Amino acid sequence: MTAEIRWGIVGPGRIAESVVKDFPVVDGARPVAVASRSLERAEAFAARHGIERAHGSYADIVADPDVDVLYVATPHPQHHALALAALRAGKALLVEKSFTATTAGAQEVVDLARETGVFVMEAMWTRFQPAIVAMRELIADGAIGEVRSVQADLGVAREYDPADRLFDLALGGGALLDLGVYVVSFAQMLLGTPERVVAAGSLFPSGTDAEASLLLNHGDGRTATLMTSLRNALPGQARVFGTTGWIDVPPRFHHPHAIVLHRGGADPETITRPPVGAGYSHELVEVSEGVRAGRTESAVMPLADTLAVQTVLGDAAEQLGVRHAEAPSL
Repeated sequence: MTAEIRWGIVGPGRIAESVVKDFPVVDGARPVAVASRSLERAEAFAARHGIERAHGSYADIVADPDVDVLYVATPHPQHHALALAALRAGKALLVEKSFTATTAGAQEVVDLARETGVFVMEAMWTRFQPAIVAMRELIADGAIGEVRSVQADLGVAREYDPADRLFDLALGGGALLDLGVYVVSFAQMLLGTPERVVAAGSLFPSGTDAEASLLLNHGDGRTATLMTSLRNALPGQARVFGTTGWIDVPPRFHHPHAIVLHRGGADPETITRPPVGAGYSHELVEVSEGVRAGRTESAVMPLADTLAVQTVLGDAAEQLGVRHAEAPSL
């Protein structure tokens, strides 16, 4: 493999449009190919972003010998088949969150990643934001004592449209997989894997979840209280409670520029750590450096955490009566 890590973009949609713009601030990484089921769409994306090759099928980019890493930004149910095919072809992966549509699908991908020794990471950019890195360092240093509870919310108001991907069950629609993954991953990062998940919410007529409130019980008094919604806007804030203080993560907590530290008996302290570029650069660096070094996963966003988060999302979906499924093939 060359020193430069060559990237392929799979699924030239809204999120890919944002992520690809951060490559210029990432040393030693370059997008060289893009794939869509529509060649015209792939060619248009390639032209907009100066990418050399456009593929009219996902299978073609998986087979492209000049691509080292695939960034998968298709709808959630398509991640599973794409990831399995890429791993069999020896392609490293950055897979958008939610990692898959189902817990079983995530387990299959993780199992094959471990079997093949190919690098795979979920694209949870929150964990790599400089402000969140600073928060974790403060917590590790005992700034707020032992973390006992986490609160987080993330929601947007979207008019119901059964033709829109967000409301289409077959395309992994619903609040949990699109927005709930952020609040669950944030809590899991700080508290670990819960022993019990209790979920309540409502559904759209299409069978996708409109909103959900989750209580994560860790069995020792530690809890997370989480909210997500496509029915109404929520502030997008988080708060981490410790035994000697707390940390506020102002909106939007999943890509903050600052945090506010409240130590017991002291004035609040604002700590500002803006991201590089639009904030996607940090996860691109993590993957590129990991692949270059021959690592098989990220220490910041490990596969075990991805599985834990997917399990919570799956448990919550089941309690709400939502039935997600993986797409059968590329």
